[in-house]
Amino acid sequence: MKLRHLVTSSIAAIGISFAANAAELRVGLHSEPSSIDPHYHNLGPNNAFGTHIFSHLVGSDENQQHYPDLAESWKPINDTTWEFKLRKNVKWHDGSPFTADDVMFTVERAQNVPNSPSSFVTYLKGKTFEKVDSHTIHIKTSKPYPLMPNDMTTVKIVSAKAAKGASTEDYNSGKAAIGTGPYKFVEWVPGDRIVLERNPDYFGTQAKYDRVTFKPIKAGPARISALLAGDVDLIDSVPPLDVARLKQEDGVTLSSGPSNRVIYLHMDQFRENSPHITAKDGSPIKNPLMDVRVRKAISMAINRDAIVARVMEGVAVPAGQLLPAGFHGVSNKMKPMKYDPDGAKKLLADAGYGDGFKMTIHGPNDRYINDAKIAEAIAQMMNRIGIEASVETMTKAVYFGRASRGGPNKSPEFSFMLLGWGAGSGEASSPLKALLHTYDKSKGMGAANRGRHSDPKVDALVQKALATVDSDARGKLLAEATEIAVGENFGVIPLHYQVNTWASKKGSSYQPRTDERTIVMGLN
Repeated sequence: MKLRHLVTSSIAAIGISFAANAAELRVGLHSEPSSIDPHYHNLGPNNAFGTHIFSHLVGSDENQQHYPDLAESWKPINDTTWEFKLRKNVKWHDGSPFTADDVMFTVERAQNVPNSPSSFVTYLKGKTFEKVDSHTIHIKTSKPYPLMPNDMTTVKIVSAKAAKGASTEDYNSGKAAIGTGPYKFVEWVPGDRIVLERNPDYFGTQAKYDRVTFKPIKAGPARISALLAGDVDLIDSVPPLDVARLKQEDGVTLSSGPSNRVIYLHMDQFRENSPHITAKDGSPIKNPLMDVRVRKAISMAINRDAIVARVMEGVAVPAGQLLPAGFHGVSNKMKPMKYDPDGAKKLLADAGYGDGFKMTIHGPNDRYINDAKIAEAIAQMMNRIGIEASVETMTKAVYFGRASRGGPNKSPEFSFMLLGWGAGSGEASSPLKALLHTYDKSKGMGAANRGRHSDPKVDALVQKALATVDSDARGKLLAEATEIAVGENFGVIPLHYQVNTWASKKGSSYQPRTDERTIVMGLN
């Protein structure tokens, strides 16, 4: 059975839907965006929230299928050129008209936002944008590129007029937060609320609510209490431990669905002196994570079934590769690594680390479901094979910047990291290109490759796949790249795929999304 069809559960039949243009919707969010600037940080909460204010050229629905957004149509007009026809009569929130000039401005800005922890350059590099007329854009590449519509679902279009010279702070204050989306920005009080109001001039289906208030509520029990008390109408990231209990609540509807997000481990593979690894007595040692035998031993030492059962309360799926079954480019040869602590100890000894070593596991504590608990569980499993592991977690606002560029010369700071990746393209090219292709900022490759894994064979397969128009042939190339990068090199270590649950007041239900986004347009 394909994973994307694996889980759909709700409690209480849906009786009525919210009235059109209801006064206000209040949403309790597990993760607050780190910025209103849609180009500052390629991060799930930011990408989800920004969809309310800004639009893309190509939209992506709950199953990551494409639909016309600011582009009304698109097609390849030759082997290396895509043509996008833009909607006419679309207005920005300030009343000015949307044109091709806004697209041209956007693609330049999105690649050059100062201090971006994870930029959108990976979706734009290697593409030449040309304005044909006020509502036609051509995008050219040096080789055939079949994923152009996928890439255009990722970058939100901003107003050239409002954004010219604007900083990320100007977006956060609302000064530059002018979009074409169904809602307008009202205010952001970090840590307290983000308020939006309905855009009466939206070109698509009119928003249902006059006003939406997003309230960041980091703690799961607090989000549930807020819903049960009537303080919010919808919450995301229902903790797995509370799913069974909420099923007994008559006034609540649960909506669950599988995600394309893999939770994984990234390891320092580019420097001999890794900053958070020492011998057990604290003395310096050569970075053991550069040895594939050590990386494989770590994977063998992880009891994924136990993490899913005990940490995730059964609401997750053990992972053996970058995407679950049912998505394009996955390998039918790969399964989750079998738990084998004795085999792991032998591999460590073979690699010259029979006495183990000491390391710190770094991770966020407010980004993924039970992220801090997962890191603690991994540490316990490492200790069982002789790796003395401690855990340091922090808020995502601090973590991702340090993980990407907190070290010397803006290199990744950490040695061993807990992370997650959702495939924006809906196929394996997304994590392969971002996480495992050799880091090359100039080409937009390896943008989130914080372990700096590098294998020329993997690079060649990924690049060939990205230029392969035939879908089946591309899928085989992606599967082969995954088998090498993950199955042989252990460039990253997959742990599990998230299953996400939303809870809303009875009488409404949320449409689960494979991209995990909480978007109020999906509340019925």
